[in-house]
Amino acid sequence: MLEPDGPETRSMVDAVLTMARGVRWWIASVMGDNAYARYLDHLARQHPDRAVPTEKEYWRERYSAMEANPGARCC
Repeated sequence: MLEPDGPETRSMVDAVLTMARGVRWWIASVMGDNAYARYLDHLARQHPDRAVPTEKEYWRERYSAMEANPGARCC
């Protein structure tokens, strides 16, 4: 039987928390929540001389590009 404050219980709680963080990260990635942060990282690494757009400008550009080049989508 597991002790309420034993090392096995803490280990299990840590595993559940790690899994929950992973699921949260995955959902945020799929939904695009961290797209702007990833874009800023890309700019810093690949194009350090380029001007950094505001988040509002970034999303405006991104949606405009998606509308201009729909690619593979159903509608």
